Amino acid sequence: MRSFALVPLAAALFGLSACGYHTLGAATHLPPNVRTLAVPVFATQTNNYHSEVVMTDAVIHELAARTSFRVEPKNDPEADATLHGTILRQIVTPLTYNSSTQQSSSFLVTMLVSVKLTGRDGKVLYQNPRYVYRQQYQSTTTLPTFLQEDPAAVERLSRDFAQQLVADILEGF
Repeated sequence: MRSFALVPLAAALFGLSACGYHTLGAATHLPPNVRTLAVPVFATQTNNYHSEVVMTDAVIHELAARTSFRVEPKNDPEADATLHGTILRQIVTPLTYNSSTQQSSSFLVTMLVSVKLTGRDGKVLYQNPRYVYRQQYQSTTTLPTFLQEDPAAVERLSRDFAQQLVADILEGF
């Protein structure tokens, strides 16, 4: 009688053993021999200054914080895998217009980014050619308090992008 009571418990434990859970920071679809990742500065096809460095730094920081990989901030031929990124487009669009100053008062920065993670053997481990991220920012209109806000928007956008990219690499989506 007692052994029949243990059958549902055993079935439940067996079901949980294969339900896809894994340890935090473990890349479930990457080969187990990947321990080092090289992340060279992203390429850019835009005329915007410094965005590729901000984007690369955010990705390196996120990889170091959320994974157990050793992350190399350069192109290292000895790395087990290399993450290449390219900023394909960066557009700043006015959103609102202040009729009293006849200037735009808020803007939307949009970035289109392509990434590819390849193994040392050249095999593509992860790829997404069309990440699209947007970030809004306000513009100051008075000269004494003028502060360039678009670099801060690019930093926020880069952090959001890096979080999603690392999650996608780790989860394989």
